[in-house]
Amino acid sequence: MAEAAVQVAPAAAQVAPAPANGRACCHAAKGPGYATPLEAMEKGPREKLLYVTCVYNGTGINKPDYLGTVDVDPNSSTYSQVIHRLPVTHVGDELHHTGWNACSSCHGDPSASRRFLILPSLLSGRVYVVDTLKDPRAPALHKVVEAEDIAEKTGLGFPHTSHCLASGEIMISCLGDKEGNAAGNGFLLLDSEFNVKGRWEKPGHSPLFGYDYWYQPRHKTMISSSWGAPAAFRTGFDLQHVQNGLYGRHLHVYDWPGGELKQTLDLGSTGLLPLEVRFLHDPSKDTGYVGCALTSNMVRFFKTADGSWSHEVAISIQSLKVRNWILPEMPGLITDFVLSLDDRYLYLVNWLHGDIRQYNIEDPAKPVLAGQVWVGGLLQKGSEVVYVTDDGKEEQYSVPQVKVILYPSFLKPSWLRR
Repeated sequence: MAEAAVQVAPAAAQVAPAPANGRACCHAAKGPGYATPLEAMEKGPREKLLYVTCVYNGTGINKPDYLGTVDVDPNSSTYSQVIHRLPVTHVGDELHHTGWNACSSCHGDPSASRRFLILPSLLSGRVYVVDTLKDPRAPALHKVVEAEDIAEKTGLGFPHTSHCLASGEIMISCLGDKEGNAAGNGFLLLDSEFNVKGRWEKPGHSPLFGYDYWYQPRHKTMISSSWGAPAAFRTGFDLQHVQNGLYGRHLHVYDWPGGELKQTLDLGSTGLLPLEVRFLHDPSKDTGYVGCALTSNMVRFFKTADGSWSHEVAISIQSLKVRNWILPEMPGLITDFVLSLDDRYLYLVNWLHGDIRQYNIEDPAKPVLAGQVWVGGLLQKGSEVVYVTDDGKEEQYSVPQVKVILYPSFLKPSWLRR
């Protein structure tokens, strides 16, 4: 099963906590999205279409990755079906995260439109721009930003997370230079016509490693996470590379929108491979979470009384003793997580264990497990892998039958290939 980025078609809810350039936003204007997260939760229509990136890289199938369109309208005759596949132009791109050209950061700009879906390609370095307006059920390729153009003008490669800015620009985190060295990583800026504009961060203010990022304009802060050096993960994950310092354990705190690196938080041995970053949706709040994949901890970051930032482990997923696997213990491997728009719940995915967990985070420092369901993973009944209970019994989880629509079992991202 591949890690895939899912986006809701433009008719549905979209929220950013505040304008991405720090300017006040006129919420009386009818730009894209909603004035507040709660308004989106209360007034946003149910989504009818989803867009999902689907990856062939590493499967032995010599085809381009594609963007799948899924019908999620219960009243439709094609409900829960893939109704369109848009292949990209090259083989081996490895589509990853996606983002929009405009969102609620532009809510005060009635001329802005959430029309184009941005698809960075992690391995090839290309950025695809897809038009979803002409035919939302069958989106079309609009433009390709070539890796050579990006590298020539910025020195950046391996693009990952894309966010829209209130200025109309697109900002994309890039995990290294074109050779795969982490030292060259930083943040790419595209203008509103998707031309390469330059780098966002100030010269000399690149993070140690790159991956995801998120901003909280009212606190004039952007925080980015640190996966690892592309030269290491593009050939498959190797634990020795962690010991060799080729993977990250830091959060990087930037001045927003100035691009100056203000603070680096070392998460230590409990925060290896920090991936997805999420601030609370409430724009007045100065706290959020990052999921640390290898150590399977959810780390909370927060502003202190003196204005600096600190961190603590908020959720810890215990490794399970297993048999018939590559290691005697299996971590949960937190990959992605989301926060409910009212900031009441956090939902995380344990990619290896196969469960989705719901935590109550009304007290952000003390999450409480509120729900759990197994939908996949390596420990389900019928798998060769079993987990071992404290009394020595071999067990597996019962997994309900879930309709598979886009995730053939052979799909998996390159960094988990062995």
